[in-house]
Amino acid sequence: MSFSVPTAAYVHIPFCRRRCFYCDFPVFVVGDRSRGETSHTISQYVEAVCQEINSAPTFNQPLKTIFFGGGTPSLLSTEQLQQIVTTLEKRFGIASGVEISMEMDPGTFDLAHITGYKNAGVNRVSLGVQTFPAELLKIAGRSHSVEDIFAAIDLIHQVEIPEFSIDLISGLPHQSLDQWENSLTKAVEIAPTHISIYDLTIEPGTAFGRYYQPGDQPLPTDETTVKMYQLGQKILTDAGYEHYEISNYAKSGYQCQHNLVYWQNLSYYGFGMGAASYVQGKRFTRPRKTKEYYQWLENGAIIDCDITPIEEELLETLMLGLRLASGLNLKTLTQKFGTEKVEKIKQCLHPYFDQGWVQIMGEKLRLTDPDGFLFSNVVLADLFDKMGE
Repeated sequence: MSFSVPTAAYVHIPFCRRRCFYCDFPVFVVGDRSRGETSHTISQYVEAVCQEINSAPTFNQPLKTIFFGGGTPSLLSTEQLQQIVTTLEKRFGIASGVEISMEMDPGTFDLAHITGYKNAGVNRVSLGVQTFPAELLKIAGRSHSVEDIFAAIDLIHQVEIPEFSIDLISGLPHQSLDQWENSLTKAVEIAPTHISIYDLTIEPGTAFGRYYQPGDQPLPTDETTVKMYQLGQKILTDAGYEHYEISNYAKSGYQCQHNLVYWQNLSYYGFGMGAASYVQGKRFTRPRKTKEYYQWLENGAIIDCDITPIEEELLETLMLGLRLASGLNLKTLTQKFGTEKVEKIKQCLHPYFDQGWVQIMGEKLRLTDPDGFLFSNVVLADLFDKMGE
């Protein structure tokens, strides 16, 4: 079996000032004052991540995308970010025209920090706005204010970061359709090159998981969250954003190249606590807790898992590829998985062709927008059940 060569790297920076009420990510709370310049905890972690990078296999292909996610990567000092980028460059090489994305939270960086991040190579910022009304920021447990949002956007413009994305969450407790429309309108006025919209998921073990049961008030009803999705699609596409993935919109030429690697089910490196990687057919997630992650490193950072079976790889390819507006290339699917499998996929999806949720355009199998995207979970669950028969 042949595997794609990884040219993308995800680096997890787990530190946060506080844990948001909806967050299920592997994070480490450092409080309001602690950041990279002063925190031994953060310095120790950066050293550990660089150690892991230096132990990773190489395939003589430079990195085309690097993504710093979290947590709150903007709690790193500029020197710490540069240290990681330099380590990646020495280990793998970095291609000219590389996309280096960094998640940043309003209120966690100043002009000196963002200038330093840009000098270290960051050319794409994903700003964790989440919502604009002050009362909803408080309900969500966010540490920033509305004023912090606009101050952060001013800094991004001031240093002229070429690509800039805003993250928004729909379906928050007490969130009305009018508030959602207002957030979308504000986002369009700000005119970032990219906007991501995530519908709130109530995860067990989170503060929201303790406070609320899915479907109960004060969470918006299912009918309202559907309207929120449809409203997002209309407002953003009317404003010239391309709806290129279920949750993501971009101005022409500004799709997130790193995330496209995931959705196309290509290989990628992952580094840091809780980070996932997909290298040489092996899908592996690192320990989610700091102590266990350090112990794993000490034991040799061994990727102890089997190559993904071909049946599982097919399901992953379907699940990820159908998130994209461009869908899946049937010719490519046939070459990799065989005519019989592709014919079975079409047969399983037949009811949804009639319903208008799935379509074939030329060589592309895709979900329709917005209805197919809205009901993607229904389509995929049914498809997986039938493919397993």
